[in-house]
Amino acid sequence: MASIQAPKGTYDVLPPEAERRSILESHVHRIFGGAGYRRIETPAFEATELFARGVGSATDIVQKEMYSFDDGGGRSMTLRPEGTAPICRAYIEHGMHKLPLPVKFWYLGSFFRAEQPQKGRYRQFWQVGAEVIGAGGPETDAEIILLLAELLDAMGVKGTRLRLASLGNPETRIEYRDELTAYLRAHASELSVEVRARIDLNPMRAFDASDRGTQAVMANAPKLLDRLAPDDAEHFDQVKTLLDAAGIRYELDPTLVRGLDYYTRTLFEFTSDALGAQSGVGGGGRYDRLIEQLGGQPTPGIGFAAGIERILLAGAEQPIAPDPVDLFVIVGDRENRRAGVAGFELAREARQAGLAAQLELGARSMKGALKHADRINARYVAIVNDEQSATLKDMDTGEQQDLEAIRVIATILRGSRLA
Repeated sequence: MASIQAPKGTYDVLPPEAERRSILESHVHRIFGGAGYRRIETPAFEATELFARGVGSATDIVQKEMYSFDDGGGRSMTLRPEGTAPICRAYIEHGMHKLPLPVKFWYLGSFFRAEQPQKGRYRQFWQVGAEVIGAGGPETDAEIILLLAELLDAMGVKGTRLRLASLGNPETRIEYRDELTAYLRAHASELSVEVRARIDLNPMRAFDASDRGTQAVMANAPKLLDRLAPDDAEHFDQVKTLLDAAGIRYELDPTLVRGLDYYTRTLFEFTSDALGAQSGVGGGGRYDRLIEQLGGQPTPGIGFAAGIERILLAGAEQPIAPDPVDLFVIVGDRENRRAGVAGFELAREARQAGLAAQLELGARSMKGALKHADRINARYVAIVNDEQSATLKDMDTGEQQDLEAIRVIATILRGSRLA
């Protein structure tokens, strides 16, 4: 019978990688928590309407990449493809507008998109992100960018570049969209079939095309960054000033687009040369109209998401300290059931006393069990001879002594040299 494998586009997080993820999460707790961000978790699936209204019905995510299903009651549900819309939904649903603003969140979880698997990007993938809801000033934009920069630096991500742009406000973007649409129609014969099909639906996505003919056309296309309203231009200038003050280098990129419709004003993306062609590590932007689109009060917001798989691929090897083992318990005679119970209880009581204690579970010989204890760097080994007596061995010095089983834990906690 053939073995069953994980579905295409998914993967298993094995213990070594799980340890690297734990290191990343510890950096997130330190960096984001230190800036006043608190963790939030939303359900793995939401009402499909949330993403159609929030992300945008014309986006590739909604049109092509969502895993949607009927929940058995005639309701369409979708595995979450991104994290911002669910967090905004939770903000509205739980009346968080009553809290002192802004509210600052961070999250870490799995997301799902039905797209072609790429290096470091799977159909089920993990993201870490942060959101600030209720603050519209440029200092919030700069802080969000700085937090992601600090996380990438802490993980040793190599060759990072920050691309920065502004989308202005929706009204300006409507005027610009008409201008860009007219330009694309005038050059329709030079565009790819896919871009031609989306001229009316989502013309700004043409800037993201990989087709060389389309890229040549877009090199001379009108740029939204040149058409910002005065207050949007002032906001963007102040963001740049704050980043300059923080020593954050960036590249202005008027062609920068992201695959979600809710963005306004500041837009940014971090890339890494270590990832090759698929270089995006994380990014985000401001979404000042999203809360209102989802039925809440007009409220500004900004956030980012970064791919954990991409961070780990582009990051430096993190030193992983082995789990400490204070005590390894071996039952000398496995046929002696009372000795077995005593060994089991000794390991349990040691853990209750705050020691990292393991019980020999591999049915190894005494020689094999001691070798295994050495392999896992156990500090002490207790060989339970019967229900009352044990031999305690110091694995650093090789010294050992016979003592009552009930004295093993106290002896270790006291840290006495074994006589």
